Amino acid sequence: MTTGNKLGLAALGAALVVLLYLLRGMLLPFVAGMAIAYLLDPLVNWLEAKGIRRSFGSALLLVVFFGGFVLALVLIVPTIQNQIAGLAGGLPTIVGWFRDKLLPLLGPLFQGALPGSLSKEAGAWIASALGGLVGSGLALVNLISLLLVTPVVAFYLLRDWNQVVDRIDGWLPRGQAPVIRANMREIDNVLAGFVHGQVIVCAILAAYYGLALTLLKVHYGLLIGILTGVFAFVPFIGTFFGFVTATAVATVQFWPNYLSVVLVVAAFAVGSFFEGNILSPKLVGDRVRLHPVWVIFALLAFAALFGFVGVLLAVPVAAVIGVLTRFTIGRYLESDLYRGDRQHGGPREPH
Repeated sequence: MTTGNKLGLAALGAALVVLLYLLRGMLLPFVAGMAIAYLLDPLVNWLEAKGIRRSFGSALLLVVFFGGFVLALVLIVPTIQNQIAGLAGGLPTIVGWFRDKLLPLLGPLFQGALPGSLSKEAGAWIASALGGLVGSGLALVNLISLLLVTPVVAFYLLRDWNQVVDRIDGWLPRGQAPVIRANMREIDNVLAGFVHGQVIVCAILAAYYGLALTLLKVHYGLLIGILTGVFAFVPFIGTFFGFVTATAVATVQFWPNYLSVVLVVAAFAVGSFFEGNILSPKLVGDRVRLHPVWVIFALLAFAALFGFVGVLLAVPVAAVIGVLTRFTIGRYLESDLYRGDRQHGGPREPH
């Protein structure tokens, strides 16, 4: 590939990134449709292997998928909205309780560290943020409009997935096609391992923590449990968020009943053990080769640039960058530049 061609591809890539940034406000249904198609493609392939036409299998799976999603919205969203409103209203009380109970116990070291006005401002700020979520929850009705676009995008992508892949494969430069295909297979393995596995892990954790906290009668337990499972997509963040929030709420709610607080802590200890030793190793495993720090950085960076669309794009882009970086480093380690081959004019080792 000539230098001009490389520069042309680089310019095309940069223009694509700028275009995505400018159009980020309208990308959600298309990115969501692509993500759903990617998730369901293995099932459609399986149905097709059983003799079911791909178009019918695609439509059937999408009806089941979106039907389940709408049912979940109808059943869960009203309760979640009420719990968001309750938690938003109760946060100043929780912050004030810890200020009044803990600061005197910690002694002069932290005296004045959290004055009453600051705690009230902090509580009011968090309450306002969660109150905004309530408003956003009401705006969830507007998100239902996604159901008018996303299913259409997902259906056509799912139906034509193999044709799209074959068409793109036909555009590859013949000389580099085997190398590009090998890298794309590696990217697909990383994405399939991480996304499919992590989605199942998040769903299981959301169900477990939501049920456990509800059974323990923790205020807003269903909300906290579901958010813990959803945020588990970001390593360590979800469990930490859920543990701190649930423990704080339980402490204020049940004080001075230490047993109830201990049971909440035990529920998170069991969940963390189950996630770290059974769920993640079995469903995600080491094959994804995405370091947790890299995943966290990618999620935060893309969320800052593209909002929720960036959250959907972060892991795929991180996977692509990771695979290409490993490929580039591998080529470098095999090169004369790294080995210092004397026959190719490399530097001589000192005697």
